[in-house]
Amino acid sequence: MVQIWLVELLKGTGKLFLHPVLYYLVFLTGILGVMRVKRERKNFHIRAHDAYFELRQLFPLGLMIGLVLSIIVIVAGITVPFATILLIAGFTFLWSLTTNVRWISPVYTIGAAFFSIILIGENNWSIPLFSKSFHALSDKIYPSIVVVLGLMLIAEGILIFKNGSYGTSPKLAKSKRGQNVGLHEGKRLWMLPLFLLIPGNALHLPFDWWPIFHLGAKEYSLIFVPFAIGFHQQVKGVLPKIAIQLHGRRVIVLGVFITLLSVAGYWFPLSSIVTAALAVLGREIITLLTGMKDDNLPFYFSKKNQGLMIIGVIPESPASKMGLQVGEIVSKANGVLVHDEKVFYEALQKNRAHCKLEVLDTNGEIRFVQRALYEGDHHELGILFVQDERRYDVKIG
Repeated sequence: MVQIWLVELLKGTGKLFLHPVLYYLVFLTGILGVMRVKRERKNFHIRAHDAYFELRQLFPLGLMIGLVLSIIVIVAGITVPFATILLIAGFTFLWSLTTNVRWISPVYTIGAAFFSIILIGENNWSIPLFSKSFHALSDKIYPSIVVVLGLMLIAEGILIFKNGSYGTSPKLAKSKRGQNVGLHEGKRLWMLPLFLLIPGNALHLPFDWWPIFHLGAKEYSLIFVPFAIGFHQQVKGVLPKIAIQLHGRRVIVLGVFITLLSVAGYWFPLSSIVTAALAVLGREIITLLTGMKDDNLPFYFSKKNQGLMIIGVIPESPASKMGLQVGEIVSKANGVLVHDEKVFYEALQKNRAHCKLEVLDTNGEIRFVQRALYEGDHHELGILFVQDERRYDVKIG
């Protein structure tokens, strides 16, 4: 029995590398990186992170969360029809064509697959190339799909909370009043692989109680499925970390609520339809409320009387090594009061070997940072400011 499980785990893992979504996500993530670098160069004449930054975020955390969820799915014996996997992949491709990465989210891909399964089963539709997989569907509701949806919502919230605010991209814009302002954009794709049980002919029931949540079959197969999770949020009224982590916590709470409700679908199948609809509605409400709240706040990244607002810090630059942070204000450079970039860099030229800055941190407290400057260091210290001599993307209110 153990040998059979090990073989099935290896076979299921191998199928991950045959799944087109895996390679499509790498392609999309590469495009996101290139577009971000192009926009940052337009705004600041330099990019904050390299074009591979998004690719480096695609796998690590998602792999860890996916393994934890896979254990839960296998132990609980949560099984889904193979047709569901095909539909989720199809909707991932379809929603990506909107060019809005937030639509590549489990609530929209899995949710759409769930409602499609119901329609296909009730109408006995024939799907070209995959007729065998869809022919096996009945007109009943599959609550296990909604359970997976709830678990993936929790995973999405954790990814947003842990990784969404890391390396957000600074942007410049003109307000409706003509004020020069900045904002931060979190745009990310994650790949979360998940072992799913599907009706098959490899694994026999190892225990009388397993699987807990089944489809009525007696034999199952394992398949490692790459799920895509997309996220996009623009922040102008507060520090990006605060806004994005709050967003993540709300998605986690929604995911826990949907997961608990979804279990009732095994006894009351019709409740699964309501739960799936609530998941989509709840996710949209979170996005809407987050945007409305941010729109009602004054601009955080704007010109300040106290000095120069830092909107970005280039990694591994002198500014980064000095511990400067996004949202801080540089009030003095080498003892000179600074209110624009020209004066700032003129002050730096007073002592080309050493830099001493007076900084107001995000709590409004004064601190001093200093560092010796060396040949080859970034000539602008690696600080991105909100200033006049820039090109702006959009006009915002």
